[in-house]
Amino acid sequence: MKSNFRAPMLMFASFAIGAVVVQGLHAQGGKLKAYAVAENEILDASAQANYLPLARKLIEEAHGRALRTAAGRVVQIEGGAPPKSAAITEWDSLDDAVAFYKSKAWTDLAPQRGKAVKVVRRYVVEVEK
Repeated sequence: MKSNFRAPMLMFASFAIGAVVVQGLHAQGGKLKAYAVAENEILDASAQANYLPLARKLIEEAHGRALRTAAGRVVQIEGGAPPKSAAITEWDSLDDAVAFYKSKAWTDLAPQRGKAVKVVRRYVVEVEK
């Protein structure tokens, strides 16, 4: 009498492959994107013109994506007065954003930033999927 192990082996193989795929999907989706928002007052437009390319280069090197909102209009919808200027940067995770803003490269850019803009407030917001 022949034993038929084919069906149980196929079921086991399917289960194992499914487990590996699910693990891979969990690993991919582990981190939530984050956005850094800086509310600024422009102090010197020419200094800002020199500062922005340097800041954007550092952000790109750290895998951030500057959304180029520095010269965009800010319109109040609710609450207090809006900032005069807002800069938004997309990051792969909140940890990546915080690490960048605490980095030596970003700290070293502080003198140029101080001439160009007054940062009223900067914060990072994590985005749910």
